[in-house]
Amino acid sequence: MTASQAKLAERLIIGLCVLSILAIFQPFSLTLFSIGCVTVVIGALVFNLVPFCREGVPARKLLNVFIIVLIVLGVAAALGIGTAFLYVEYLGSLR
Repeated sequence: MTASQAKLAERLIIGLCVLSILAIFQPFSLTLFSIGCVTVVIGALVFNLVPFCREGVPARKLLNVFIIVLIVLGVAAALGIGTAFLYVEYLGSLR
């Protein structure tokens, strides 16, 4: 990436995070709040790309890091959902 591309990517990521926070804390629309809740999670995940937004780093590297972040998110979600199901089974066994 060139310096201007890296700066643009970094500013877009930070802009997404700021707009997400603003959407969550605005008092006017429940729809904007819902959108903000989703985009703040996406922004937090994409924020992991900011250290790689440097001149000379290929765009392919950003894609690789993004895929790794998605895999980690998938594993964490699977563990959380699996734990919830196991807890329901545990509570059912107490009857």
